[in-house]
Amino acid sequence: MTAQTSLTSRLADEIVDLIVEGGLRPGDALESSRALAQRFEVTTPTVREALRRLEATDVVQFRHGSGTYVGAGLDRRMVVNQHAGRDSTEELIATRLLLEPPIAAEAARNRTDAHLELLENALSNALTPQRGDERPAVHFHVAVAAATGNRLVAETLEALLHLRSREQVQIRHRYDDRERDHAEHQQILDAIRAGDAEGAAAVTASHLRSIRAVLADDAGRTS
Repeated sequence: MTAQTSLTSRLADEIVDLIVEGGLRPGDALESSRALAQRFEVTTPTVREALRRLEATDVVQFRHGSGTYVGAGLDRRMVVNQHAGRDSTEELIATRLLLEPPIAAEAARNRTDAHLELLENALSNALTPQRGDERPAVHFHVAVAAATGNRLVAETLEALLHLRSREQVQIRHRYDDRERDHAEHQQILDAIRAGDAEGAAAVTASHLRSIRAVLADDAGRTS
């Protein structure tokens, strides 16, 4: 664990202590990142990274244009994952590469009009999140899994992304090109709509490999 990671982990714990000791409940507003930075005598970017860790477990929620609020995760027994780091994000992408291309192919073979509508809504929400929530209501890749018509497949992928939600938040912030992400998702949707199973698998694999490449470049710059 690097010194910066250790500092961020400790700060996340201190923010949780601040929430609990202050009697804050889900829905209550937190101090601004700048105020928290002054309180804990750290930089504002360090505070934001700590808040992203807490966002992954729904202890805090970011509301666009409003601020940071206590999330429902506060009521669950929560331990910030001290060991999830760069290797965990790479492991998650590797796992998704094994699972999601054949899932996309199956979606192309079995999609219905209702599935396509769900995919279109997920794609639209991912590009332009609803006010008050930076995260889409339905994750695009979960919507792809739902289009297989196999509920267990969709639940399995959703569970994986939820279980590794911290890594997903890290990936989202490191692969910070919403236009490119949207374009690649659109290619996946187009292949599924066309019933092109082979094409759907190929563009899904290409999308995930492009994310992996960005993560690898980022790791090279910070090593």
